[in-house]
Amino acid sequence: MRTETDALMLSAGVALFLGVTGLVLSVITGSQVILLDGLFNLIYSVMAFLSVRVARLLAMPDNEKYPFGHAYFESLVNAAKGLLILGISLLALGDSVLVLLSGGREIVAGLAILYSVIATTSSIMTFVLLRRARRHTTSPLVEADFANWWINTVISASVLLAFCLIPLAEAVGFSVITPYVDPLMVATVVVLFCLSTPFRMASDAIKELLNRAPPKHVRQPVHDVVEAVVGEWGAQDFSLRMVRPGRTLYLLVHVVLPAASDNGTLGQQDRIRTDLDGRLRRIVPSLVLDVVFTADPRWAAPTNGHEPA
Repeated sequence: MRTETDALMLSAGVALFLGVTGLVLSVITGSQVILLDGLFNLIYSVMAFLSVRVARLLAMPDNEKYPFGHAYFESLVNAAKGLLILGISLLALGDSVLVLLSGGREIVAGLAILYSVIATTSSIMTFVLLRRARRHTTSPLVEADFANWWINTVISASVLLAFCLIPLAEAVGFSVITPYVDPLMVATVVVLFCLSTPFRMASDAIKELLNRAPPKHVRQPVHDVVEAVVGEWGAQDFSLRMVRPGRTLYLLVHVVLPAASDNGTLGQQDRIRTDLDGRLRRIVPSLVLDVVFTADPRWAAPTNGHEPA
């Protein structure tokens, strides 16, 4: 798991295996929680294979068709993953409530336990391997999959524990609760416990697609470096705009130079650009930097697409 592609292919392959296995065994056992898990993994496997394609696009240079690169595909995939997980979870929550109100659902406990053992083992293995992969890559796509398999591990282990309670309850003569185990697991552990992670994943990705500025812990170090560099070169002021779709930071810097500055030549301005680019890349490996020089502060102010007054 030393490359981004290796990690994404592992995630996609395991998700596909659990998806097919879950759908087959859900029909046999009658378990809604297994159906949910299988459907979730099957859909997620499609998104994971799409992530592999996006990772390859991100390694390609800009072209005439995509003049600003492919960075937004990364945010788009993560938004789709989060929204899919949310959608499936909410549908499952509604179904489980209806089942609880109608008296529960009987399931075949033996096969349900078998699937839960397979799912728990596979999820733990994938989670551990992705955690190792994170040491070698800073990919947001891998981070999203890592978060997904943490959810899968918690869900599978909790479902396994719940299914093991069914034969135990029957053995002690408390079988009245067994029809409610499956819908209760869907309504509590599977849905309510795990809604926050896909919501956060989708929310962050949608903000990136809308060109919202990155969070303060990303902005502040960049601002400090720009402020230090332009100050050393004698700039009067500067304006800084940045967005970060996925792993790529797009940075636009307007530098206001004194009218009589020695930095007015193109060669000197390029030296400022080189200095700024070099220092920024120490903290932001994936960077697209544009630096604009002006002697009139009005051209550095935000204009919202309109000409400065």
